[in-house]
Amino acid sequence: MPEPMKIARVRWACRRGMLELDVLLQPFVELHYEAMSNADKDIFVKLLESEDPELFAWFMGHEICKDPEFAKMIIRVRGRPAA
Repeated sequence: MPEPMKIARVRWACRRGMLELDVLLQPFVELHYEAMSNADKDIFVKLLESEDPELFAWFMGHEICKDPEFAKMIIRVRGRPAA
C-alpha cells in the first residue's frame, strides 16, 4: 500500500470517538508516525486494532498491557521515557 494511503488509514484509526484516546493518539500520529521505523509503525498499527476499552485502560494506567511491544508503544505515545 502506498505510504500516503497508509498514513490516511492510520489517521482514521486514531479517531476513536473517545476523547481521552483521541487527545493522545491523533497528535502522536501527526507528530511522530512518519519518523518512526517500519517495525514501530507496524506495532502502532497493531495496537490500534485493540478494542477501545482495552486502549483506555492501558493509556490511562488502569491496567498494564501484557504485550511488551504494546507496553513500550503506550509509554512512547504517553510521552514518558521507556524503562
